[in-house]
Amino acid sequence: MKWLRITTALTGIAACGFMLAQVAPHAREAGAILAAQDDPAVLSELKLDALLRQNDHLVQDNIEAALAAGDADLADSFVALARDRNIALPDDLLGRVNDAVKAESSTSHFAKRFATGLVTGNADDVASLSGTVAGDLFVIGDIRDVVREGKHLAMGEDTDRLVLGLAAAGLAVTAATYVSVGGAAPVRAGLTLVKDARKVGRLGEGLAVWAGRSAREVVDTPALWRNAVVSGSVLRPGETVSAIKAAFRAEKAGALVRLGKDVTRVAEKTGTRGAMDTLRIAEGPKDVARAARLAEAQGGKTRAIMKLLGRGALLLIGGAFNLALWLLSAALTLFGLLSSIKATTERLTQAWCDRKRARRLRRARIAAEAALANAAVTA
Repeated sequence: MKWLRITTALTGIAACGFMLAQVAPHAREAGAILAAQDDPAVLSELKLDALLRQNDHLVQDNIEAALAAGDADLADSFVALARDRNIALPDDLLGRVNDAVKAESSTSHFAKRFATGLVTGNADDVASLSGTVAGDLFVIGDIRDVVREGKHLAMGEDTDRLVLGLAAAGLAVTAATYVSVGGAAPVRAGLTLVKDARKVGRLGEGLAVWAGRSAREVVDTPALWRNAVVSGSVLRPGETVSAIKAAFRAEKAGALVRLGKDVTRVAEKTGTRGAMDTLRIAEGPKDVARAARLAEAQGGKTRAIMKLLGRGALLLIGGAFNLALWLLSAALTLFGLLSSIKATTERLTQAWCDRKRARRLRRARIAAEAALANAAVTA
């Protein structure tokens, strides 16, 4: 029975040790991810490690898909990611990416996209954004948006209050841009990007709800209708801008201005399309602020990272419970291992003590028997 108990304890050590060896890597990864949940740069690196281990051709496949979709910028972002991760890519694929990037950066392509952004007010790359911002800086684009949406609102028609609020905020920032000789231009560009993302349906639902609520607070609707919409026109920009600024509540625009700054920080590191990707997956201004931190840390790789991880590149979503289970499993397995070691140690010690006591008793018995034998001989 004694040796059965020792064998059982040793079996527990072996079983718990094997289980711990299986669980420990997952628990270590889970602990690292939970510790990095407030640092999007570190969090994205850890998630990328796990994702790329599962598929060796993931980066190459995404480059092919980006080229097929005509998105040279995204393909180049994946090349940067491959270079950082020491992932080998075929020379012909690298050549195709370089050719696509050069074609997209050509003077003729830039001029065409600039004109498109200037005329339509929609942007999906650096060139078209430059045209859109140029139009907004000359107040034409914002006046057009305010007058159009303001009339929809006054007539009881469907109104995009977010575009209305962003256009009004943009006009106020544009005035600050001129006064500060470009000092407020980054905010202007960020607000334009948010407005354009809204127009083309690339603004995340959660962020759109938040921004729409914020936009309602910055526009005095009655004053806007009375002073700007009724008589507003792109043909009288000075008069219209003054009327719109009068209906703009600057004291309530802080949140929108911060959003514009964060969007610009993303665009500076990842380009216009990277900022658009961020606005598409963001559920609120905190997500955009996290994306700005990620972009500043990862640079040109950011688009590829967000393409692979989605909103999971910015924060820990949906997996906290599973990660906690890995840690709990590791803790329970470790507790079982330590308990088995303790039981084995106690049982081996008890066996050793019992054996030593038995040997001592046996020697005492032999000595007693010898003494009795000597006494009998003497008698």
